[in-house]
Amino acid sequence: MAVSGAERPSLRHAVPLVGAVVFGGLAVARGGDLALPAFLAVAAVGLALALADLACLRLPDPLVAAAAGAAALGLVPVALADGTPERLLAALAGAAVSFAGYVLLALLPGARLGFGDVKLAAALGLPLGWLGWPTLGLGLLLPHLLSGVVVLVLLAARRVRRDTPLPFGPAILAGAWLAVLLA
Repeated sequence: MAVSGAERPSLRHAVPLVGAVVFGGLAVARGGDLALPAFLAVAAVGLALALADLACLRLPDPLVAAAAGAAALGLVPVALADGTPERLLAALAGAAVSFAGYVLLALLPGARLGFGDVKLAAALGLPLGWLGWPTLGLGLLLPHLLSGVVVLVLLAARRVRRDTPLPFGPAILAGAWLAVLLA
């Protein structure tokens, strides 16, 4: 049985703790990286996206665009300062691969993946591609593993049924975050 809106605890109370974990993890993992501000900006928008998806099963296009813009605007000056413009090409390739992979998944018969998820995956492909192909691959795989575990737990606890719509954006964001930490 799904939790009704009246029974659901407020997600707003968890935001400061989740934000501290997300930002702290990025600061520890990427502390000496000039791209850290870009990762932090994407993470800040990501928190708002996760809340939106959890609340209404939607990833608002303006927020997804803000995440992509934060990544692009944050990584371009780093590439210019480092003299590594090829990393921008890797970031763009990461976005393209993420977009193409998620479009294919969304078009599969019976798929529950929305095009907000597709656009979010493309936006997160920029910073993941920046970090390299292994990080991108991990960032594309982890959301499915994380979501699978959560769904199995919810099914076992009888909190959801097989046809219950669940948000996938938080899993995409968490998978990308973990991939960056492990890079």
